[in-house]
Amino acid sequence: MSRRRKSIRLPEYDYSTPGAYFITIVTHQRERLFGEIVDGEMRLNNAGKIIQEEWIRSRKIRAPWEFNDYIVMPDHFHGIVEICEMDTVGAHSCAPLRKMKGQRLYRQPRSLGSFVAGFKAACTTRINILRISPGQSIWQRNYYEHVIRDDNDLDAITAYISGNPSCWKTDDPFQTPIRFNTRRIITSHKS
Repeated sequence: MSRRRKSIRLPEYDYSTPGAYFITIVTHQRERLFGEIVDGEMRLNNAGKIIQEEWIRSRKIRAPWEFNDYIVMPDHFHGIVEICEMDTVGAHSCAPLRKMKGQRLYRQPRSLGSFVAGFKAACTTRINILRISPGQSIWQRNYYEHVIRDDNDLDAITAYISGNPSCWKTDDPFQTPIRFNTRRIITSHKS
């Protein structure tokens, strides 16, 4: 008997809609794959540099989308993606979601889910080549997203991202990042 995972996406929301989104992607079993925090600063290892390179590469292949503030942490990644109006043909993924009675359902092209699937796949492929571990899981299934609603929301998230390494020791990895950790990170980042 297979268990059906409950979706954490907003029901009826179109994740290909132009707007800004905060994403968090976590490593499989929260393994610390991407480096370490030393004196409140993230020190990327080679796997962490791959994550950073793929984020920067996304700027080129996903134009006119914008890829803003981000941070690679030892066991997760945070970034802000802005989906802009698409007047041109760009790269996109059609990663299958599931089969239903012989049909395949696909992620909507040029959507946040399509981007995250492609980003995770590109990072996984390169890291597995680096580690000589083909087929090894790098990421947890799914990802956390937050629709950025206004400038105040954006400011809080930007502060959260930049302050994340300095709060590594006290960050609760099992809480929704924005809701539970932002005020503490913003306060300690300003001090």
